[in-house]
Amino acid sequence: MADLTPLLAFRWSPRAFDPEAELAADEAASLLEAARWAPSAGNGQPWRFALGHRQDETWKRILVNLAESDQRWTRHAAALVVGAHTGGGDPERAAYDLGQAIAHLTVQASALGLHVHQLTRFDRTGLAAELDLPAGIRPLVVAAVGRLGDPLSLPEELRAREVTLRRRHPLAALLLR
Repeated sequence: MADLTPLLAFRWSPRAFDPEAELAADEAASLLEAARWAPSAGNGQPWRFALGHRQDETWKRILVNLAESDQRWTRHAAALVVGAHTGGGDPERAAYDLGQAIAHLTVQASALGLHVHQLTRFDRTGLAAELDLPAGIRPLVVAAVGRLGDPLSLPEELRAREVTLRRRHPLAALLLR
């Protein structure tokens, strides 16, 4: 494998979060600041975020709109971050730019000793209504953020996925010929 910064090489998306760990205000600010500085087409910065800390109203409103199978473990995350975009005239480009911002947030989380698990299975319409998002703001991703928890706390079918070695496609399989 080519030389890769540990921030990327050791990043992974856990399901076992520590249910006691909190996301400090300075950590939350650091994550959002990293997202803010992500590149975007024409510096449009079409991303918008909602941040809920465990058990606050925003967190609860986000959680209830996640798939039930994901609620089982996301309820232990210290925070839930909704990533939305303004769409504007080019929703695909706005979604791409939001992806950049979430990626920056994820790498910053790694630098802080935190972990992020991104989710795209949720009720977008319900979440937009629950958070009273303005028209044109489209939720695209929810990021569960926290510190690692005990994999043995997970339901059996998730536990195996949590402790199995991470695998990636070989680089050669990803290259277009």
